[in-house]
Amino acid sequence: MNRLSLGPLGRRLLLAFVLVAISSVLVLSGAALIGVDRGMQASQQAERAQIASAAAAAAADAYRTAGGWPAADLGRTLAIGDAASATLTVLDANGTTLSTGGMRMGNTDEQGMGMGSGSGSGMSQTVVTASVDVDGSRVGTIRMKFFAMTGTSVRDVAWLWIAVAAIVALIVAIGASWLVTQLLVRPIRSMTDAARSFTNGDRQARATGRAPGELGELADAFNGMADAVVGSDRDRRNLTADVAHELRTPLAALQAGLEELRDGLEEPTPEGLAALHDQSLRLGRIVADLAELSAVERTGLSVHPSTVDLAQVARDALSQREPQLRAAGLDVTAALAGPVFVRADADRLHQAVGNLLANTARYCRPGDTVALTVCSETGKAILRVADSGPGVPPGELPHIFDRLWRGRAAAHVAGSGIGLAVVREIVISHGGTVEAESPPGSGTTITMRLPQSPVTAGDR
Repeated sequence: MNRLSLGPLGRRLLLAFVLVAISSVLVLSGAALIGVDRGMQASQQAERAQIASAAAAAAADAYRTAGGWPAADLGRTLAIGDAASATLTVLDANGTTLSTGGMRMGNTDEQGMGMGSGSGSGMSQTVVTASVDVDGSRVGTIRMKFFAMTGTSVRDVAWLWIAVAAIVALIVAIGASWLVTQLLVRPIRSMTDAARSFTNGDRQARATGRAPGELGELADAFNGMADAVVGSDRDRRNLTADVAHELRTPLAALQAGLEELRDGLEEPTPEGLAALHDQSLRLGRIVADLAELSAVERTGLSVHPSTVDLAQVARDALSQREPQLRAAGLDVTAALAGPVFVRADADRLHQAVGNLLANTARYCRPGDTVALTVCSETGKAILRVADSGPGVPPGELPHIFDRLWRGRAAAHVAGSGIGLAVVREIVISHGGTVEAESPPGSGTTITMRLPQSPVTAGDR
């Protein structure tokens, strides 16, 4: 029953479609009836004029043969009136009636008939006249009176077929209106039910079925929005679990160490206090990283762009991170072709490049190589950091830019899993993209692409 019910919107749409269909059928039927009637009248008028002309020609022949009206044989002329079911009157040049014949409807005054009116039956009449010309001179007039019954059967048949066509068209229009209304209302109802279920907690609710046109796009947009909400909820839960996991280890170590000192189980030694201090520093780093990520995610409102040389930014970041890279035993090469100008916040870009280099120093092995490259390609400024380290497993590669995500192989490496997430947010806030590649056994390459600025160094 729900499939057949249209609901308030469906009923309104169906009513609108039906009213439009009825109006269209009525207008077209009226126009057809008027057109048929006018066409038949024009056809009858032309036919009657032709008959009158033929009768006038017959009368002229009779006049010419007899040499005048007194001896003229008008039988052929009157026979034309009889054949046309009309009353025919022949008048001379002075208007005097010479002969009358043809169909008579009741008692008709011949002179009144000449005036085009007056029939005892009350039927409407049409009078057609034609002059009788002999050798270029008008010698008389033919007056024919036609009654309205002529052509009535044809008009009735035409009106009957128009009425039948109008009824059939109306039935088809109403059926089509019902079908179109169903096609429009069904996807709307599906989206409404899905939205209501989604609001009530069913996160798997989606708009089903394929809707036409913009309704299909709306259904796809709703499903995409629902997927985004589910993904956001999942990320929020994962973030809460990851933060709790990251904070649990240093907090537990601090708690255990302080309890031992409090209970007198351990004497406060420089080594023990240094270990507790390291745990507190780890907590501080995690909190600082979270604060940094939160700030970076809002940089769409706080960045201060200017025209900067991406190669110079990379050069400065490399100079700052060089001691850390050297301490990790890495062999660093730089190909900083410049200048490559971009419209960006120099401090934020410096932070992003520094995070990439620090991430490389943290996860690469001693003796691995790191290549920092800056160039331009088809209007894009490109920065690449490629290393020959252990790489990232294919199953983990799509997640390396997620917040607080750390792979299984990085479990023994100190870090919070926020550095690359910060890089992604900085790059996106500048209208760029960042991607990672890690072919098996070939290390990892992270590529930043930013819109290149057309402004030259002299324009800054």
